[in-house]
Amino acid sequence: MKKEFKEMLREKGRDELPKVLLAAAECAPLSKTGGLADVAGALPKSLAQLGIDARVITPYHRVIKEKYADQVEHLFYFYVDLGWRHEYAGIEKLVLDGVTIYLVDNEHYFGDKIYRGGEAEGEQYCFFTRAVLDAIPNLDFAPDVVHCNDWHTAMIPFLAKTQYLGGMQEDLKFLLTIHNIAFQGIYSYHFVKDMLGVDDRYFTYDALNLNDNPNFLKAGCLFADKINTVSPSYAWEIMTSEYSEGLEDVLLYRAEDLSGIINGIDKKVFNPNADPLLPAKFSRGRLKGKAVCKAALQERMGLEQRPDVPLFAMVTRMTGQKGFDLVTAILDSLMGSEDMQFMLLGTGDARFENFMRAAEYRYKGRLCAYIGYSEELSHLVYAGSDFFLMPSRFEPCGLSQMIAMRYGSLPIVRETGGLRDTVQPYNQYTGEGNGFSFANYDAWELRDTVRRALACYQDKDVMTALISHAMETDFGFELSAQEYARLYICML
Repeated sequence: MKKEFKEMLREKGRDELPKVLLAAAECAPLSKTGGLADVAGALPKSLAQLGIDARVITPYHRVIKEKYADQVEHLFYFYVDLGWRHEYAGIEKLVLDGVTIYLVDNEHYFGDKIYRGGEAEGEQYCFFTRAVLDAIPNLDFAPDVVHCNDWHTAMIPFLAKTQYLGGMQEDLKFLLTIHNIAFQGIYSYHFVKDMLGVDDRYFTYDALNLNDNPNFLKAGCLFADKINTVSPSYAWEIMTSEYSEGLEDVLLYRAEDLSGIINGIDKKVFNPNADPLLPAKFSRGRLKGKAVCKAALQERMGLEQRPDVPLFAMVTRMTGQKGFDLVTAILDSLMGSEDMQFMLLGTGDARFENFMRAAEYRYKGRLCAYIGYSEELSHLVYAGSDFFLMPSRFEPCGLSQMIAMRYGSLPIVRETGGLRDTVQPYNQYTGEGNGFSFANYDAWELRDTVRRALACYQDKDVMTALISHAMETDFGFELSAQEYARLYICML
């Protein structure tokens, strides 16, 4: 155990590290639609290296059953009441890569999509919330801290402190991590009353309600012992009206209990020196393999076979949040005036997809739009590109910029959230930096930043130094785990 942790525990009158149960709607590699799953999957492994027993509880989604059904152990079952509904809840146990994962089984709620949308999704995660609280006393594990994630589990601390008085759930400590404040779990009074039996006295502005509707994330922010989000910059951004989606007053009220911890990436999965998905391996200082990856990417995607041309790439959802309206505003200007190639991998809004299909037709051989997603191709894009665009309007953390740097692709980002915290812009006077950035959400600032990157591409020494800086930046989850460990101990 780290000396620092021992001293913190001594101040708390304890000699054992806290036991942690992470409650999450998805968990990689079992089920995944976004970054939440990566955190739920990677954080327990890194916490274990610090001596913390951290386990996960997540729905037993159909995609998990299809792959892991023969590896799970049935522990027990009970029934969950949601209004007039009396639903089976089975608790299965799976140990994967040394991490214990509890799976909440119910074919009605988790036999189809991970997120069903609308009230059907609300019912899914009301069931999961209740099942988690009822399962905890019967697990073969007694947590000190329940780590909730996003609105899907944000009602857990509220219910524990209002409906489980006298039970062991009331004495637990609760951390709520906000991965994206834009999603809050907003439902009608009648729906929440029916699903969770919430007492009328809590349907007020100083409890559940926001703009006359119960808000799950708000409840979590008020009743959790601590709140954190996935980057320091995003933590202060969400206390402003521009980024808070209406929750700034609540978060300002809880400001002393709000912090930001940057996410990390799995360095074993994203390792250009051992990645089985690449045609050639490479590492910092040994970049011949990266040139091979670039040539392979150009050939595969129908781009001109030119090792000397700078290749810009995006692996993204094509939405306004990701800054794609900025990209559409400047793409023709850049492609018409600069000697460059552009590669897109992703899906999104139909108008952006159609724009990229048309752009591919206009710049055949110089621009490729792969409308879809392929994990294998994404690795090749990271490895084969020279620059990686992330001009997001907001970005709670972002993982793609970290992965890009790990593979020597220099990020071009807007200074927001986790992008601000992970990308150090190139300083031409000191040589410092691991990428490029711009401040305002403005298409012409993005265009000028791309042109600065193009100018640097012509200087081999500058590019070599920047790539080296990017690849040596440590984005492993070990650093995040240490911050979470400190936070857990502080909560005891």
